[in-house]
Amino acid sequence: MPELPEVETTRSGIAPHVEGKVVKALILRRRKLRYPVPQTLLVDLPGRMINKVERRGKYLLLRTGAGTVMVHLGMSGSLRLIDADVPAEKHDHIDIVLESGKVLRLHDPRRFGSVLWLEGDPFEHKLLVKLGPEPLSETFDADYLYQRSRKRRQAIKQFVMDSHTVVGVGNIYASEALFGAGIRPQLAAGKLSRQRCEVLVAEIKKVLAKAIEKGGTTLRDFVDGNGKPGYFQQQLLVYGREAEPCSQCGTAIKLLRLGQRASYYCPRCQC
Repeated sequence: MPELPEVETTRSGIAPHVEGKVVKALILRRRKLRYPVPQTLLVDLPGRMINKVERRGKYLLLRTGAGTVMVHLGMSGSLRLIDADVPAEKHDHIDIVLESGKVLRLHDPRRFGSVLWLEGDPFEHKLLVKLGPEPLSETFDADYLYQRSRKRRQAIKQFVMDSHTVVGVGNIYASEALFGAGIRPQLAAGKLSRQRCEVLVAEIKKVLAKAIEKGGTTLRDFVDGNGKPGYFQQQLLVYGREAEPCSQCGTAIKLLRLGQRASYYCPRCQC
């Protein structure tokens, strides 16, 4: 699933090419995605200028003077900038055609993504209003994580993956950050000291920043706005490395299941 680094990579890739550009047309090949694409989008979006491309959590926000197109890439989606004459493929469901001759094309094989049209303040929409802080913001700090985690019995990995705690810390990045912080993924969140919260917050920020720098992680489907894969997977230290030696101590990496998600850790380096 595209997580925060992949979505931010998409945002930064398409923004220079679509901001200040006018939408010529919208081509809707499949309306039924995770949520039905509103028919009003076909009428309300063409003729509007895209003023800014923003991100909140894993949502992309294409802001216009009349409303906002909110895009979620789902489990396997990508939003690519291509030439208007490139033929559509089987899972290319939506084209936002720009007067510049370029097209923003949503490709989504599993159809878990969504494209919605929001009027008013998009941050007040029900899908955004209860989200936790951005992990790379100053709001997400050790004091916040420590206070939020008090008396919580939930495993720390599941806790930081909860978008109500902090947005965008997906399975891969949670595993890598916990390894860097020396914390086992199954440890109860409420047992973390403030000092360990400080270390974990720093590792989450470091891992996500490095992933964004490398263009995200491509394990299956993800490509950025220009159709290029991410390269952070080449730097993964524990995720997907079951039974391989730990890069720090040589102990075999273990796999366990938390909330039906694969969790990788070093039994010696993480406690």
